[in-house]
Amino acid sequence: MTRTVAAIGRDAPFKDVVTLMEEWKVSALPVLEGDGRVIGVVSEADLLPKEEFRDSSSDRFTQRQHVDDLAKAGAVTDGELMSAPAVTVHPGATLGQAARIMAQRKVKRLPVVDDESLLEGVVSRSDLLKVFLRGDGELVEEVRHEVVDRMFPLSADHIQVEVAEGVVTLTGWVEGDGLAAVAERLARAVEGVVDVHCCLVPASARNDPG
Repeated sequence: MTRTVAAIGRDAPFKDVVTLMEEWKVSALPVLEGDGRVIGVVSEADLLPKEEFRDSSSDRFTQRQHVDDLAKAGAVTDGELMSAPAVTVHPGATLGQAARIMAQRKVKRLPVVDDESLLEGVVSRSDLLKVFLRGDGELVEEVRHEVVDRMFPLSADHIQVEVAEGVVTLTGWVEGDGLAAVAERLARAVEGVVDVHCCLVPASARNDPG
């Protein structure tokens, strides 16, 4: 996450919100109250109705269909503009969990808050993608340590881990049927892994003369 975060108070005027977004080159801002508690988020989508309904000549059907947008078109402060409650994530959340929240709630940035809703930082889509910049050597070490050594302490020497462009290949044999699928799932969960090719076979199949 990014710890240096642009945020704004609920009483900030409309133009201050636009100015801060432009200065920080962000599409949304956490809205804070008191000692830094996140109470909402104001985004570009919250600001656009001001322009969309500028002429205020909408018919009654359109007005009924866009009640919330019309209200935001008349808003002049951040508290009137913001979406609340804020969609947030806790510091202990994994990147996968953050990605699922973003996809499900259709947001580009998530305020990171502690148990008292105090702002600690922001995680964005670009933060999630940075994990794929991890080097292949680093991924080899983590897959071997977190997956192979932990799952197969007695047969780890019989398993090879290779990574090319983020794609993990596991080869060798393991004790126990069904463990290869578990190893594949755990390797796929390592942050920065693009894909997994699992070529592990059970020791029983390896020794089967048929």
